[in-house]
Amino acid sequence: MLPKYEVIIYWSEEDQAFVAEVPELPGCMADGRTYQEALANAETVIGEWIETATELKRPIPQPRGKLMYA
Repeated sequence: MLPKYEVIIYWSEEDQAFVAEVPELPGCMADGRTYQEALANAETVIGEWIETATELKRPIPQPRGKLMYA
C-alpha cells in the first residue's frame, strides 16, 4: 500500500496529456492519455521515488494530506 500523498492532476495542452504531480516528493510526476492513466502512473512513480530514496538513504517526507496552496 502506498502512502497517502496528495496528487494534483491537470491537462497539459503542450504535452497533450494529463499530468500528475506529487508536490511533497520533489520531481515526482507522471502523465497519461487519460486522467485515470495519469493517476495510475503517479501511483507507480510514487513507489519508485520512495524505493530510490530508500536505496540512497535520503529522507522520505511524511504525507501531510491536503496542501493549502494547491
